[in-house]
Amino acid sequence: MRRPVVQKALWGAAVLVLVTGCSPGDTGRDPRTAPPAPVSSSPSASSSPSASPSPSAAGRVSVAGTLVEGLKSPWGLARLPGGDLLVSSRDERTITRIDGRTGAKTSLGEVPGVVPGGEGGLLGLAVRDGWVYAYLTAASDNRIVRMRYGGGAGDRLGPPEPVLTGIPKGFVHNGGRIAFGPDGMLYAGTGETGRTGLAQDRSSLGGKILRMTPEGGPAPGNPFPGSVVYSYGHRNVQGLAWDPEGRLWAAEFGQNTWDELNLVEPGRDYGWPVVEGKAGRAGFVDPVAQWPTAEASPSGIAYARGAIWMAGLRGERLWRIPVSGAERSGEPEAFLKGGYGRLRTVLAAGGDRLWLVTSETDTRGTPGPGDDRILRLEVR
Repeated sequence: MRRPVVQKALWGAAVLVLVTGCSPGDTGRDPRTAPPAPVSSSPSASSSPSASPSPSAAGRVSVAGTLVEGLKSPWGLARLPGGDLLVSSRDERTITRIDGRTGAKTSLGEVPGVVPGGEGGLLGLAVRDGWVYAYLTAASDNRIVRMRYGGGAGDRLGPPEPVLTGIPKGFVHNGGRIAFGPDGMLYAGTGETGRTGLAQDRSSLGGKILRMTPEGGPAPGNPFPGSVVYSYGHRNVQGLAWDPEGRLWAAEFGQNTWDELNLVEPGRDYGWPVVEGKAGRAGFVDPVAQWPTAEASPSGIAYARGAIWMAGLRGERLWRIPVSGAERSGEPEAFLKGGYGRLRTVLAAGGDRLWLVTSETDTRGTPGPGDDRILRLEVR
């Protein structure tokens, strides 16, 4: 599929590509081929069955432009103090600094010890107190490391220091998202590597959400003494985000039926492989929202303007899930459907702004000129 280049534009540019989802009759035209005049359509709702939540105002997405293009297998994205970004390349094993205003790229080098393969490689990134944390696939496991980084012009990454090792690795279902929570602890979403039994095995780090100190020890208050396991029964978690009240949300790949958005509570069992999607069974936590796997295959998520925003890989769309407290407050809405291909990572940029990373060069897309890219979005 040919994917023309998007002309770069600054935040607040006079002309925006205005996208408010895709109606059932959407022609599927790539918005990058549209004329300069704004293009809009009605958002489409999820097809998953659900109870009727209270009404929520319709969302809106404006594509303000492209920060950078020409990225190869981008995966993790982290914001530096001052607004610049770090992006990882899953397959090239590199971390690149992106100027948050101009999009200029500065290579920080290759991370030693990364062994790419299948869905594994250099995955999630997080930044804290002069350290760059990375979730990566090594020769024998998935692991989290950290590297010193001063952040100045010409600075390079220091050598990686292990934070947590022994996360199971596989050709698929490696998880890989890491993020610091409002409590200052480091969280990680892992996968069960296709060995479904690992998700229910609390002695394994696979198929879990993990919570640890910045040094990799079990975080104070974890539900299982002496363990970094925070929740279990997950298939493949690639999205983590917190709302303003500190609630943790996670996106999870289903198998053949339902992808999920979950509200994560410590010590709870999210059901895999016993259940997939909403089962209403005692002992398992049902997702807040679910989608057929063709509509989502969710990776990164972020919170902005009263909603969780979820990037879809196979679904090639950005989902908005309005939430109020611990509940969904409206039907999910789909935006950018098919316009930018596979979507990997979404990161809050403050207020109504998001960064969105495409994923056409991950061996499962159809890359065109300029792929992959980081888009500037304005949302409501």
